[in-house]
Amino acid sequence: MAALFIVWTATSGCSGRPRRTETLVVGLEAMPTDLDPRFATDAASSRIDDLVFRALTRLDEHQEHVPDLAVDWRFDAPLSVRFQIRADATFSDGSPLTAADVRATYESILDPKTASPKREDLAFLESLDTPDDHTVRFHLKAPFAPFLEATTIGILPRSQLASTERVRIGSGAYRIVGVTPDREVQLASRAEHRGIREIRFRVIPDDTVRALELAKGTIDLVENAVEPENVRWLEGHSETCVRRIAGTTFQYIGINFEDSHLRDLRVRRAIAQAIDRPSLIQHLLGGAARPAGGLLAPEHWAYEDDVKKYSYDPAEAKRLLDAAGYPDPDDDGPAVRFRLSYKTSTIDSRRRIGEALQAMLAAVGIGLDVRSFEWGTFYDDVRRGNFQLYSLAWVGVSDPDFFFTMLHSTMTPPRGNNRGGYVDPEVDRLTELGRRTLDAAQRQKIYAAVQHRVAEELPFIPLWWTDNVVVQSERLCGFVPYPDGSLISLTTAWLLTAPNFPRGTGSTPCGCGHS
Repeated sequence: MAALFIVWTATSGCSGRPRRTETLVVGLEAMPTDLDPRFATDAASSRIDDLVFRALTRLDEHQEHVPDLAVDWRFDAPLSVRFQIRADATFSDGSPLTAADVRATYESILDPKTASPKREDLAFLESLDTPDDHTVRFHLKAPFAPFLEATTIGILPRSQLASTERVRIGSGAYRIVGVTPDREVQLASRAEHRGIREIRFRVIPDDTVRALELAKGTIDLVENAVEPENVRWLEGHSETCVRRIAGTTFQYIGINFEDSHLRDLRVRRAIAQAIDRPSLIQHLLGGAARPAGGLLAPEHWAYEDDVKKYSYDPAEAKRLLDAAGYPDPDDDGPAVRFRLSYKTSTIDSRRRIGEALQAMLAAVGIGLDVRSFEWGTFYDDVRRGNFQLYSLAWVGVSDPDFFFTMLHSTMTPPRGNNRGGYVDPEVDRLTELGRRTLDAAQRQKIYAAVQHRVAEELPFIPLWWTDNVVVQSERLCGFVPYPDGSLISLTTAWLLTAPNFPRGTGSTPCGCGHS
């Protein structure tokens, strides 16, 4: 922090305040991997897409589905759902958005030639038809409880889908006007939009640089990407404010079941009990998280609390490893029982977490080789199953059907997200049943059983639910942080542009983000 202060003093000096404009600058840790909503799977891409593309429905701040392009939907028959589309919707190029565009978007994802990673999410669809320009009907193969989850996909113009090129034309409040690889994504508002005129997403991999630019006012917003010590420093800075809300983002350690060590439940449980989650949260996350017992956060309607949990117990971890046939070769000396590799990104906080996990596992006799990679390479390795252990976060899990795509034995990549190749007939049976069951109370019981089974079997190792920590400029008004980290409220936010609004007093008209 001393180094950060020296740099800040040297750069702020007498240069004066940066000129205020109608541009909002958002700092990102890494470049979005793909902005076409048929292919976007990482958080950065999805959050930008929320501003550029509209879907039939979207999730509100309570993770409930609300109308977006659809003004109404209802079941015409047990397996047929009718959506009425807004008559005034248009794409950013001025062309009208019709039911034919909705149908073409979904059919493009379903087409194997497109190779969309979301194709499997639509496997429940038999067909779509369009009785008129503002009506689209979804015909289901069988009853499918989480159907609405598939209605949050951004709609694309039918005229663009014949090409193999990525499509970046949407019907949202903003349009993409520039993409500079590894540096920036630039959005401009549509002519009719009355909010912020331009949003620039700048890729700033270094956390200290992000903090300095927040302090200088050259970036206006960073969400969940400032290190705790820099958050504390920025809290005392006059032109930024820090906002914290409980989040639902789930951090976990992924496991590859092709590894003979990791296939042994005793080894997985030993790893879980070797990790001191409260210490990691306190010292590396600044307290901005809650220890997690599973995927679903306590606020979720299907959350089950009464499941097996793994507290920090290195003695028990050692006992489990001994029982698994991996005795300590030198009684707590430097030799290890066996070695594993752990993949992570080059982001500072991720590397530090890896190093802390390395020390904790070393204390019970497991050697951990921490390997950090540039984000795109790391994420590609994870998606291809090229790992032993890794850590990532699941963002925005609204329906517990996510357990199916994450753990069902048929959902290995590229079909789904079962990246470690986990197989359990009971999890398969329960997650299939959860999809077919329409009664909410029965679904809750089914997913309680799923959570019990997963807690016993540990197909992944839960770490924590991360708080949303937002650092923003005082001139940003009306921004509402969402539990899943969505930036959709930027569409209704605005900027203070008056040159002499009071700074550093908490007396700005919007109270640093609030209307």
